[in-house]
Amino acid sequence: MTSTKLVMAYENNKPYIAMFIVQAIYAGMALLSKASISTGMNPFIFVVYRQAFATLALAPFAYFFERKNVAQLSYTLIWKIFFSSLIGITICLNMYYYALDHTSATFAAASTNLIPAITFVIALMLRIERMYIKELHGWAKLIGSVVSVSGALVFAFVKGPSLNFMTLSSGEVGSMTNQFSSKSEFIKGPFTMLCANVLWSCWGIMQAPIMKEYPAKLLLVTLQCFFSLMQAIVAAIAMERNSSAWMLTWDVNLLSVAYCGVIVTALTYWLQLWSIEKRGPVFTAMFTPLALIITAVVSTVLWKETLYVGSVCGAVLLAGGLYSVLWGKSKEMTSKITQEKLPHHHHHHHHQVDITLDTIKAQDLAACQIRSNNVGQIV
Repeated sequence: MTSTKLVMAYENNKPYIAMFIVQAIYAGMALLSKASISTGMNPFIFVVYRQAFATLALAPFAYFFERKNVAQLSYTLIWKIFFSSLIGITICLNMYYYALDHTSATFAAASTNLIPAITFVIALMLRIERMYIKELHGWAKLIGSVVSVSGALVFAFVKGPSLNFMTLSSGEVGSMTNQFSSKSEFIKGPFTMLCANVLWSCWGIMQAPIMKEYPAKLLLVTLQCFFSLMQAIVAAIAMERNSSAWMLTWDVNLLSVAYCGVIVTALTYWLQLWSIEKRGPVFTAMFTPLALIITAVVSTVLWKETLYVGSVCGAVLLAGGLYSVLWGKSKEMTSKITQEKLPHHHHHHHHQVDITLDTIKAQDLAACQIRSNNVGQIV
């Protein structure tokens, strides 16, 4: 009896379990990348290896699942894909890992929570999103965006008293806490990290029109990984002429590069697509703060990184703003759907629910895949 209950509970909570795993993987990414970069791995070279692993991991799947429905690649489309991978993957990742060298892993995980808010603001400017002034959900999205951005700034700047869970501060292993010695450190660290997130959001917005022209998702991602690999090689050679820096040995560097490339790109991509199909995109985005919490806890325990009250308050603001944006988004979806449904009122109830999820999925699937697989790549 209990075993069947367990199986039932597992079946019902599968999307939650999947999202928890995804966020744990992202947290691992922030922590491992930080570890390998602070032990002296060049961030530009890190991106090259990471993209190489990602391309190798995705290519067989793309070939196997999507060789039948390959759309023709025109020159203009190739340029669009090339350009979007340059901005959203190559430059974005290089900024991310460069910034990681100058901030903590916790801040890296925190800044990812900004992506929905930044995307909303950019989409507003480009007239892709409309702002519903008369509706509550319009304001929820706007205020949520402002709150989460201010949360990130509080996280970066405000220290306050430190929270000592660990009184033993023996091992000071590359623990750059969030005090910034100078203006230049701030620009190198948090500011660059925020720019990376802005580029990431732009990338997400660019994917929707590209996917209309080229619907084979896996192939599209693989192509972008491949292009960004080429671009990253050029960038890394320009930045690092010393050939010994390119050596990979069996250590944390190889582990974190392979982890970011294979597990983050391939595995989270599948898990996230699966949960988007099951529960819709807002559900998947809701779990972003988990990665921040996991990262903060692990950093405090492993690297004796000091947590400050300011960081905790900033994290709370970040998460609050994120949920406000997501709530607005889901409300807007449901109101759009009810408007669509007004004429046909004689449908059965369960049928209506079905369409609801489907419409939401159709509208947001593109944006989310994109986000998933590159947040994957970013983080």
